[in-house]
Amino acid sequence: MLNSLKLNCQIFDLGRVDFSYACDFQKEIFYKVKNHLIDSALILSEFDPVITLGRLSKEEEIKVPAQELQKRKIKIIPTDRAGKTTYHGPGQLVVYFIFDLNFFQKDLYNFLRWLEKLGISFLGKFGILATFKAGFRGVWVEDKKIISIGIAVKSWITYHGMSINVKEEVLDNFSLIYPCGMDIEMTSIESILKKDIPFFKAKEVFLSCFKEEVGDD
Repeated sequence: MLNSLKLNCQIFDLGRVDFSYACDFQKEIFYKVKNHLIDSALILSEFDPVITLGRLSKEEEIKVPAQELQKRKIKIIPTDRAGKTTYHGPGQLVVYFIFDLNFFQKDLYNFLRWLEKLGISFLGKFGILATFKAGFRGVWVEDKKIISIGIAVKSWITYHGMSINVKEEVLDNFSLIYPCGMDIEMTSIESILKKDIPFFKAKEVFLSCFKEEVGDD
């Protein structure tokens, strides 16, 4: 079980950065894990506005012309993660998990399920009842998606991870795409609680929840 392991997990908080910078940093950490310099790593960040394309993305998942995106200063960047199209921007907590799955019995399905459970536990700290949704990846509050999950794996090491909608402001630009290739509504912690949630507080709560799950005192 994942939460029975004691990992030497290094935690990096990049703050608000450009998506490309975070990807480059992630690659550096990936190779450190691959070369056994560290066991695992958790990277927290918040991005400038960007639409990212997963390996299964299709052109029609972006609803507006390129000129509209340029007007809003939103970049489009292909990635090597699983999944389809999503949006990242200010007010969204993005967490990358650089984990060696040899620690987790090389069970990718259970790792993904663990990520979802972690997200559900995190939201529970705010009094939000979140759930899985049969046949769909991510974390949901009723029929609205609040956490998206998309990872990649090389040499049994994971990278990429999850994005958590914290601030209400992050929701506006989701209208420009079909999130994860679906005609769905996204929600955020603030939208559900109807009050301001300081971004730093969301990070503190997430890290506390993560440490509980992996048994890191």
